[in-house]
Amino acid sequence: MVLTGCGTPAGTDADLTDDWRPMAAARQFSPQAGECHLIREATAYLTSYAPVDCATTHLVETFHVGTFTGALAARPIPPRVESSAMRAAFADCDKRAKQFVGGDWRDARLSVQVAPASPAGWTGGSRWYRCDIFELDEVSGANGDSDRAIDRAGTLRDTVGSRSPLTHGCSNEDDWGRLRPAGCTTAHQFEYAGIWTAPDRSYQVTNRDGKTIHAGCRAVVARYAKVPVDGNLRYRTGTAYRLPSQELWARGDRGVRCYFWSSGRTFTRSIAGGGPKVLPVN
Repeated sequence: MVLTGCGTPAGTDADLTDDWRPMAAARQFSPQAGECHLIREATAYLTSYAPVDCATTHLVETFHVGTFTGALAARPIPPRVESSAMRAAFADCDKRAKQFVGGDWRDARLSVQVAPASPAGWTGGSRWYRCDIFELDEVSGANGDSDRAIDRAGTLRDTVGSRSPLTHGCSNEDDWGRLRPAGCTTAHQFEYAGIWTAPDRSYQVTNRDGKTIHAGCRAVVARYAKVPVDGNLRYRTGTAYRLPSQELWARGDRGVRCYFWSSGRTFTRSIAGGGPKVLPVN
């Protein structure tokens, strides 16, 4: 009876270690491209991760998820959002944002940010960053005063390529010196011409150097209107410009939005491709 009690039950092999299923490997949390969010902050905490359908009201849209590598990935904490360490990630998001919206996102009332994993997630091994894009307010956002996301419904994919109402066009100045949209076939004095890339200097130094910016914007207007870049250019066009917001500048954006300015005259057509006939020497 003792020998029977110590025997091996039918259907077993007396090895207690080989019948356990192996535990699944631990999986790090990671957001997904194509998700939209109600929280605009550029640090992605798991506790606040609650993506919504982009067709519903939201603040930001994630269009790409990248990975930190090299020395950045070896850091003990994630890089600060508005720091020089994030410039490479911002450059990646900048490039991918152009592909996502079908043109330069700066040509519209849009902004781009990089959102790294939270400090706790970083400690746990996460090395991803979100590329987010969002719509800016028509007044303060479009004039570079702020970088706050506003509510919208619907994806921003192909927004620039489809020339949506978000894209910059013709405008007039209001009583507070801010550019407000106007139809190009109605009386206006300003027209968006494109982006001039400023030198990589501080925001304050750049903001004081209006002479250099106007010179750069005159060349942008000349290409847009198809007139020569020569000594007569300053007699063909006035210029206005809007810097990125200080927050966007800190993230690494150096794109200055350049506008044709008619200097007192009014236009009821676009100057795009109009040549010397539309912009004569005055």
